[in-house]
Amino acid sequence: MAEDWLWMSAGDLGRGIGEGEIDPVALTDTYLDAIGTHPHGGRIYARLTAETAHAQAGAAALRARSGTRLGPLDGVPVSWKDLFDTAGTATEAGSALLRGRVPDHDAEVVRTAHGMGLVGLGKTHMSELAFSGLGLNPVTASPPCVNDTDAVSGGSSSGAAASVAFGLAPGAIGSDTGGSVRVPAAWNDLVGLKTTSGRLPLDGVVPLVASFDTVGPICRNVEDASLFLAALEGRTRAADLRGASLRGRRFLILRNGLKDVREAPRAGFDSAVGRLMDAGAEMDRAEIDVVDEALALSAILFTTEAYATWREVIEAHPNRMFAEILERFRAGDRFSAVDHIAAWKRLTEIRREFHALTAGYDAVLLPSAANRPPNAARLQRDHDFYVTENLLTLRNTRIGNLMGSAALTLPTGLPSTGIMFLGAPFSEENLLRIGAAAEAAVA
Repeated sequence: MAEDWLWMSAGDLGRGIGEGEIDPVALTDTYLDAIGTHPHGGRIYARLTAETAHAQAGAAALRARSGTRLGPLDGVPVSWKDLFDTAGTATEAGSALLRGRVPDHDAEVVRTAHGMGLVGLGKTHMSELAFSGLGLNPVTASPPCVNDTDAVSGGSSSGAAASVAFGLAPGAIGSDTGGSVRVPAAWNDLVGLKTTSGRLPLDGVVPLVASFDTVGPICRNVEDASLFLAALEGRTRAADLRGASLRGRRFLILRNGLKDVREAPRAGFDSAVGRLMDAGAEMDRAEIDVVDEALALSAILFTTEAYATWREVIEAHPNRMFAEILERFRAGDRFSAVDHIAAWKRLTEIRREFHALTAGYDAVLLPSAANRPPNAARLQRDHDFYVTENLLTLRNTRIGNLMGSAALTLPTGLPSTGIMFLGAPFSEENLLRIGAAAEAAVA
């Protein structure tokens, strides 16, 4: 039945299209109908692009019938976080400051992905200007968590993850500056890939901190993450995941990432680690002092550049912003240019030391998030709770951004908890092979 398509992986949908069993137009209509009738559809999607989607699906159907498909995901729908420019369709980055902003051109990754046959369903809600790991946005909408609809879904790619988790897209494209792909993926029991900074172009992506901003997919499994990465780069061949094994793989459990981790995330992580070891993986444990030093620098590095990027726009109409986000941006005004440059100089040294210390391992492991999704209503009324939860939410994922790592989060089997794999910069293909083997072991 067509309703079954809503829960299939992107890879399986693509194979169904290639085998003539799934019509891309009918598939797109199934998703658009599901979004329109879903009780949370309006909290997940900021706007749909139905007319464009139908045209793209129709073209994909013609290619499928003529045997000229552009790639394995040709005709498969996808949702886009509302910070990827789409020509003729509003791109507002979850902020009233950008209300009515309609770009003339597609972002480069949008253009490339659509050129590979992906069908754009619409734009998903997000944390305001991408500056929160929680996904609470009283200005536009706060998408729910699939495991608790009274809780937030994680940010800033909140609607992106929710669109997949609620069966309203087979895959979503988000961005990750400090955890914005991995947190919502983990909290909604999905796979999230943070690519290395510089691997995917940021042209036409509304910036937060361009020095750390990255683009990445949120999806149902590791194969889909591999397929979406290939499509975003215009490649027909994804990473080869066949025969992936954990036997002989060496992992380092980063003790820094175990600090203050709450009971459920720790239980999910420990259970997943046990299953990786049962599958033949070897584990070491260590604390790396420079990681904590890097985390201490993050306030300077992130807030200064974010406020420098948005100060003029924000201060022209600060009353249009959610107060918590406004406060985070203004925190960047506390630091000088000298502070910022010195922090970057030291971070560059820390990265070299971190990668030297971890070079003998296939990946570094830690819980994806130290907490689980908090209640949305309490976040909105309790300032101290908001600040505490936001900082804890992003603590572990931010390590990957600070170290310039590629990173992958997988569900542990315990709801709204994830296990994160950090790899060397530009090691996405190897990380995906590890992820495929880990996914099989943990499942």
